[in-house]
Amino acid sequence: MTIQDIRSFNRFYTNVIGALDYSRQLYAPYTLTEARVLYELAHSPRTDAADLRGELSLDAGYLSRILAKFEQDGLIERVPSEKDTRRRHVTLTPHGCEAADLLDERSQEAVGSLLATVPAGERPRLVEAMRTIRDVLSGGRPPPLSASPPLSTSLERGDPHERGDPHRGEDVVLREPGPGDLGWIVQRNAALYAAEHGWNTDYEGLVARIVADFAEDHDPHLERVWIAELDGRAVGCVMCVRDEAPGAARLRLLLVEPDARGLGIGDRLVRACIEFARGVGYRDMVLWTNDVLTSARKIYQRHGFVLLAEKPHRSFGVDLVGQDWRLDLHGAQD
Repeated sequence: MTIQDIRSFNRFYTNVIGALDYSRQLYAPYTLTEARVLYELAHSPRTDAADLRGELSLDAGYLSRILAKFEQDGLIERVPSEKDTRRRHVTLTPHGCEAADLLDERSQEAVGSLLATVPAGERPRLVEAMRTIRDVLSGGRPPPLSASPPLSTSLERGDPHERGDPHRGEDVVLREPGPGDLGWIVQRNAALYAAEHGWNTDYEGLVARIVADFAEDHDPHLERVWIAELDGRAVGCVMCVRDEAPGAARLRLLLVEPDARGLGIGDRLVRACIEFARGVGYRDMVLWTNDVLTSARKIYQRHGFVLLAEKPHRSFGVDLVGQDWRLDLHGAQD
């Protein structure tokens, strides 16, 4: 193999994974280097700035500017190290942890989309080729424990059923809300939409009103909330309530935690809503969402919802395109 062969492969590969336009590829305000620093802070026990610089082979000034930006954005905290006051100990804030989780989720989704274009029979060959490249160029040395998983590992993780994930869809239980669950719905909606889409507290206020209205006055025969639970922890929710239009139910507040996505939880929650609404006699199910919520819209489409109208609006501190969707509960079976 010649130098030109390797350079040609490098150009091809960086283009395939979107390394040159990472922030646009993942719809996130971070460069590839910034995302890697976030990953290290989230997964490595070595959190001194000097260790980060050595681990990632970064210029000291460049890393300092990245950390200053993170600190200004509320992603990290820097304090003198307890072991050596000349060094700065760096830790992620709760907001930083959410940002790191979001990047990890979107990276997995991007790799999953890439994997979907590869025939199933070719995937083992692709993974083995990537392992070979890594082993040869590393001299057989194992990667550092904190290192980002290679793309071959990420490819294997694209589908939780294919990758041998310890959690499967059947591990998830849908149940009625218990004490504190309605408050959890408000808190997680506010936190996730702020982290993933930059929505302000106006959205939290909207969710709080929706949940409060349900808690104070709902008909248990015609309205219901589901909580998705995994390993004793709430990881998702959805709500079915009466709509103003006669004979119509409204689906509201579908949410799945980032670390539980990929298990089909969103599909199960929407299906539960539809089956309940159909069973109690609603004719239609409607919902309002925004075009930026791509994954949710795909779920709605899979279950037969049809887009009725779109309208630009400014809400929750950002410009959005609102969408009204409808499902004929008796004209199509889920």
